[in-house]
Amino acid sequence: MAVDSTKYKESFMNIGVIGLGNMGSGMVDNLMKAGHSLIIHARRPEAAKSFIERGAGWADNPRSLSEVSEMVFTCVSGPKDVESLALGKDGIIEGIKPGGVYIDFSTIPPEVIRKIYEAFKEKGAHVMDAPISGGPPLAWAGKLAVMVGGDEDVFEKCKPVFNVIGDRVSYVGKIGSGCISKNIQVAMLYTYQLLIAECMTVGVKAGVKPVALWRVFRDSVVGTGELWRQTLPDTVFQNRFDPASMPLHLAIKDMDQAIALGREHQVPLNMIGMTLQELLHAFNKGWGEQDVRISMLLEGERAGGVDISIPLEEMEQEGYVSVDKW
Repeated sequence: MAVDSTKYKESFMNIGVIGLGNMGSGMVDNLMKAGHSLIIHARRPEAAKSFIERGAGWADNPRSLSEVSEMVFTCVSGPKDVESLALGKDGIIEGIKPGGVYIDFSTIPPEVIRKIYEAFKEKGAHVMDAPISGGPPLAWAGKLAVMVGGDEDVFEKCKPVFNVIGDRVSYVGKIGSGCISKNIQVAMLYTYQLLIAECMTVGVKAGVKPVALWRVFRDSVVGTGELWRQTLPDTVFQNRFDPASMPLHLAIKDMDQAIALGREHQVPLNMIGMTLQELLHAFNKGWGEQDVRISMLLEGERAGGVDISIPLEEMEQEGYVSVDKW
């Protein structure tokens, strides 16, 4: 489906926004500051009052909002809300024009946005999933991370508007790819936070001050971002585990010592214990002298041979510099 090559770029637009919670309100604020004409709808009309006073319009339902909008945004709490707003009675689909764009910023399952995409496609309209990450302060600052799925040509035309909302905007693939990326990103975040709790707890109980642990973790390979910028690209993303930066058998030794601390101070360390079992599994495959990151291949094997490596040229396009070039 063709997209007007001039319609969205560097222009002020009529944008409809549904959802004025902490995230949606910050997005609306920045869109208005950027000069776009806004029409809004919310479950609680009082949430719209300050924006209406600044010049935004009000729509009584999603259909009437989409009838006068070039783009429609939703940012709500869950998949049932999104599906109802998009496809329900007086929904966005009933008012959107051919060539119009509907973008959902919520965190929902990919199958929901795919269903909406197909329904809107029949009307000649475009759909993108663009989950956001960063929390309310970054929403108000216009510094969200936005992970966008959908047709790439539509993304390129809409990118100037995305750039008003966030300073880290990534096109991640076909429709549903944004939802998939956000679903697993938050799973990783929440898992990591609980792992931090285990490590902080055993460290404090063993006698180290919390502020000292915070400083150590903050300045570590994980806290500085070095894990993602260099360590993983150097190893697992290239399937390169020899020579080993940290041999698996030495990593197991280090993990044994951490488990011993937990045992001594009666801290369960459930997640750390699970990690040690995974490292031992890798060791029992004969990988003891290889880099510890080789253990990250186990999950791909269990999933039927999933390869998470990344071609070197693709990583270099993202700013990676191989350790071989240092």
